Amino acid sequence: MKIYFIGIGGIGISSLAQYYLSKGDEILGSDLVKTEITDLLESKGVKIFIGESESNISKDIDLVIYTPAIADDNRELIKAKQLNIDCVSYPEALGKLTKDYYTIAVSGSHGKSTTTAMISKILVEAGFDPTVIIGTKLKEFDDSNFRKGNSKYLVIEADEYKASFLNYYPDIIVYTNIEPEHLDFYGNIENILETAHRYINNLKDNGVLIYNFDDANLVQITQGIEHIKIPYSLNRTYDIENILQLPGQHLVSDALAALMVARQLEIKDEVSYRALSEYGGSWRRFEIKELDKFTLVSDYAHHPTEIRATLNAAREKWPDQCIWAVYQPHQFQRTYHLFNDLVEVFIGAPIDKIILTPIYDVAGRETRELREQVSSKKLQEEISIKRDDVIYIDSLDSAKKYILDNIKGGEIVFIMGAGDIYDLTKDLHGL
Repeated sequence: MKIYFIGIGGIGISSLAQYYLSKGDEILGSDLVKTEITDLLESKGVKIFIGESESNISKDIDLVIYTPAIADDNRELIKAKQLNIDCVSYPEALGKLTKDYYTIAVSGSHGKSTTTAMISKILVEAGFDPTVIIGTKLKEFDDSNFRKGNSKYLVIEADEYKASFLNYYPDIIVYTNIEPEHLDFYGNIENILETAHRYINNLKDNGVLIYNFDDANLVQITQGIEHIKIPYSLNRTYDIENILQLPGQHLVSDALAALMVARQLEIKDEVSYRALSEYGGSWRRFEIKELDKFTLVSDYAHHPTEIRATLNAAREKWPDQCIWAVYQPHQFQRTYHLFNDLVEVFIGAPIDKIILTPIYDVAGRETRELREQVSSKKLQEEISIKRDDVIYIDSLDSAKKYILDNIKGGEIVFIMGAGDIYDLTKDLHGL
């Protein structure tokens, strides 16, 4: 088949593109900008178009798969429908695969990629040879976000964005936590919980729910669930913490979830412990690079809970060193809804300097009203009421110059966010 992907540079949809490529299909697609992910796809033989154009869509295309993030007036999707080409969303396409495989789906506001990676490592170590569709690149997968397996096992991230996970029908659901996220779609936490409950009931017959018993929202929605339920908790005694390479209680929790999956599949603990002890992290998750004058850490954290966990882990790892956080808020909508939480997290952060850059603007998802109501400058002003080590810098280039001009030597510098702040990481890597 000839399959065209709209938004092919997305971390999830690009993994699905590689799945079909591994099956021998001809793959091509478009995205708005060139990235490391589009470069990875091109290196594997995928034809990439940069920019949206109806001329990219030809009548010999058999199937169009599109990211849920595109606008309704996307010209490529409109052209494909005019040509009567089958069009499905990324979650719909992935949902079809979940029916064909023994599927382990990892869900939650935080920790999805790390938990998916840990489960995948254990299954590979145990000889289960899984196919993996994951939202991050892993060294173990040759710096790819996809692994082709030759067994019945499929491990995926099940994202809650626009209720995507309602398309999935897993054999095992791993649920790490539930917090207010994507409120532009859900509106409130009650709608999030109701949708999560519906998703859990998508489990196949004899399906298993493995969930974080430390999360009050999960405890609430699992009441009355008739499927097999297996809780895990940091309050129980395990020796996983002593074998992990990376710091942080959030990683211990993710490892516990992976261990519960392994036990459900009757994998011996010694195999799981060996795999977990070798887990060295993934792309943009506490990714450490030693430079000449300072230590650079790239981290995808953009939600207050993730930021708190990451910076607490940083202080745990480097108790006596000077730690900086350079943070790019993600989307005006999210920053507006999470403004007070972000203020609280940074006021309490156990670090020595905070640098805020402009909010990452996601094309097509922001309103003029929100742009006027919220900004990184306002965030800085609110935080500075309680601490005097927070500054606002109006561009990534200026942030780079500030870092290089003010570093004394030996600092730990975190570059944090889910947007193009990663470009700053790459610039500093090249020093």
